[in-house]
Amino acid sequence: MRTKDFYFDLPEELVAQYPCGERGNDRLMHLDKISGKTESFFMDDLPDLIPAGTVMVFNNSRVRRSRVYASPVENTDLAVHSKKENEFLFLKELPKQEDDKSIWKAMTKNARRQKPGKQYKFSDGTIGTIIENVEDAGSEFRTLKFDRIIDENWFEKNGHIPLPPYIKRKDADSDSERYQTIYAKETGSAAAPTAGLHFTKQMLEKLEKKGIEIVYITLHVGLGTFLPVRSENIEDHHMHKEFFYISPGTAAVIEKAKAEHRPVLTVGTTSMRTLESAWKDGKLHTGHQSTSIFIYPGYQFKVADALFTNFHTPESTLLMLVSAFAGKEHIFNAYKQAINEKYRFFSYGDAMLIS
Repeated sequence: MRTKDFYFDLPEELVAQYPCGERGNDRLMHLDKISGKTESFFMDDLPDLIPAGTVMVFNNSRVRRSRVYASPVENTDLAVHSKKENEFLFLKELPKQEDDKSIWKAMTKNARRQKPGKQYKFSDGTIGTIIENVEDAGSEFRTLKFDRIIDENWFEKNGHIPLPPYIKRKDADSDSERYQTIYAKETGSAAAPTAGLHFTKQMLEKLEKKGIEIVYITLHVGLGTFLPVRSENIEDHHMHKEFFYISPGTAAVIEKAKAEHRPVLTVGTTSMRTLESAWKDGKLHTGHQSTSIFIYPGYQFKVADALFTNFHTPESTLLMLVSAFAGKEHIFNAYKQAINEKYRFFSYGDAMLIS
């Protein structure tokens, strides 16, 4: 199956650069995954489209302020540094030796120029040094060793909200709130689980009032979710590992729903990938785990019966996942209709319910 088979032409003006005026006011397309029929609604209509007894699974990961800028140090005494800044997107803290402070893997621009030994000075004076890591060779990743502990307080002070590259603007103060779900709890994502951005406290209350059970998992969104497919054939693409957690309580609710033949609706592709990764021998494995699952057409789903999601980028693993779930022809017909009706696309765009 070729990557280019998942391309579609999207007018630039339909790529949402900002969230809608008020959280929860987005449009909603419902796609029947059996017939391919679509209907247009608004988010307020969502409870009417979900059967009572459904279990909805949300990802409560919180976005880290992980986009950080630093200036290259021009000499070894650290007295002089360039005014030209380089961007780093911090992804994962790595194990360190006894005398080390912090070591992080980051995605960086101009990666080929980032040689081991090169040093960067961050806005608070922190020094990061590029160190050798064989896994980084030929990639956009680099490993940095720091002269101080890099923790969440450091990111809050020095970092920016990591808006996706198709949002052609700098992050604003409002993104600190709008690029987080209202139920975000566990910090660790390099991008928002964006399907959840549509939900308000009032919507969650409406869903529960109807008899819909709400449970949470945690998957920290990393490169496995948003790194582009560069191989000609999608079968040759390898997902990067992402880490997730499922509590025993959440697992018990989902297993009970499956046993009683009640629908399980995953909110976002991250929730779906988490459940599909953890389901083994008719049960959800609990605790801290990791996944590099790549779902594309031909995959047989084991847990998810319905999916609430956004409209995804061409040739992305996310588009391949929804094509596996609803059928590529149904998805592409729905996307064509969404374009004709001027739905807003991607992270800050409108929503789709597939059931």
